[in-house]
Amino acid sequence: MTRTTSSVQAPQLTSAEKTSADSPADTAGSRDDSKTSEQGFNHVGRHRISERLLEELLSPVDNASLMVFRVAFGLAVAWYALRSLLSGSVAYNYIQPAMHFSFQGFEWIHPWPGAGMYFHFTLMLTAALCFAAGFCYRLSSVLVFLTFTFTFLCERSLYNNHYYLMSLLAFLSIFIPLHRRWSVDVFRSPEIASTYVPAWTVWLLRFQLGIVYFYGAVAKLNADWLQGQPMRMWLVKLSDYPVLGSYFTEEWAVQTFVWGGLLIDLFAVPLLLWRRSRLYAFAVIVLFHVINSTLFDIGVFPWLMIAVTTLFFSPDWPLRLAGQKSRSAPSSSPQTVRWTPKLRWGVALLSVYILLQLVVPLRHHLYSGQTSWTENGHFFSWRMMLRNKIAAVRFYARNPETGREGIVDLRPYITPLQLSKMARDPNHILQMAHFLADDFRKQGLGNTEIRVKALASLNGRRPQYLIDPDVDLVKQQLGWLKSDWIVPLKEPFRRDAWDRPVQYWEEELGL
Repeated sequence: MTRTTSSVQAPQLTSAEKTSADSPADTAGSRDDSKTSEQGFNHVGRHRISERLLEELLSPVDNASLMVFRVAFGLAVAWYALRSLLSGSVAYNYIQPAMHFSFQGFEWIHPWPGAGMYFHFTLMLTAALCFAAGFCYRLSSVLVFLTFTFTFLCERSLYNNHYYLMSLLAFLSIFIPLHRRWSVDVFRSPEIASTYVPAWTVWLLRFQLGIVYFYGAVAKLNADWLQGQPMRMWLVKLSDYPVLGSYFTEEWAVQTFVWGGLLIDLFAVPLLLWRRSRLYAFAVIVLFHVINSTLFDIGVFPWLMIAVTTLFFSPDWPLRLAGQKSRSAPSSSPQTVRWTPKLRWGVALLSVYILLQLVVPLRHHLYSGQTSWTENGHFFSWRMMLRNKIAAVRFYARNPETGREGIVDLRPYITPLQLSKMARDPNHILQMAHFLADDFRKQGLGNTEIRVKALASLNGRRPQYLIDPDVDLVKQQLGWLKSDWIVPLKEPFRRDAWDRPVQYWEEELGL
């Protein structure tokens, strides 16, 4: 980044202006001049503050912590790809189903046909290992982002917040030079080596992590969570856990998890930013994520969060840990930023990205109803572990021309995993209804009406209808705001969760 030695000076009063201001005969004029001068000072002051902030973000810092992040994140993606290949989930999730649930706006993304998804995950694995090693970094970072995000968007029912975070981190990595130290690229081309990066690269990743913690805390500020559900339900199921399980049925243990999770998410970033509390906060966060990984099946997310949280330490922490000293950063005298077109575009695009990260998690306020019930605005909002939703759904098809009707067998279309996710999400159910109507039309069965009987129990409540059973879902369109075919949540909160088996729901509810 080119920097100049010019500086912005505050405007000085000339002798003529001083004389005019001191003259009693020109009091009104002096007031106007004083106001104009004050506005000038305020404008220049704000300008200098913004330039000073930008100078700080462009100042060089040690890149050692980013190199550790590169290795950790690359290995996390590689582990995900390898596990998918070895466990059979590639075939189960992407090849076997005849129908895939999609995100709005990304309906055009579909899994590759045939063995294409195996090649896709193999490419992801290779790119992730190259990313971790810093080999052909620019190409491997783009491939990691494209391959991972493609699989993420292929199947909506597989959504997880940590997959979304990994996609965002892969995207940001494209623009951050994570290969200029401790990498194969440096070994092959020593001239690209550098021990420094602009400070904004570290702060951008810190901001992204801070978004996860902050909105995770905001989402927990709801009545169900604060009253102990669904945490109480989850801990009861873990009562046979070795040593600690007997305590999980105690109310004090429930409240410890409830308030501990909320307070850690809420204060994690401030305590990590304060040097005096950073080490203690990190120790608590590590313990928090280790407990989550032990008790709950949430994949690589806890370990990824631990690795990324180390970015809040001093950028040269890996060197200090190894007993080495960081080289002194290039010294420079006070300078102002030269606003080149490239810098202006960079600041503008970065501002748009930051604004989206701040606004998108709030979009659920545009919808009516409780988010955990309607699922509107749930995705991409860091609403983590907030609901225990048990649901069951049955599809009915009717040909209005012939009067023939019957229950639809979904097994030829989707997997049991898709079915379990679909049953609790009205938007998934609506997509399934449209898919069935299109499939029946292709089979020459004409236009078909699709209705559903969907029952759901949210956080231990008594089950109720999730979708109006009298509505023909084929006539309903996916929209950003309108979903009046979803039945509002009416059942009150229950401290003692409803525990009747699903197969008896209809009988006990008199439906």
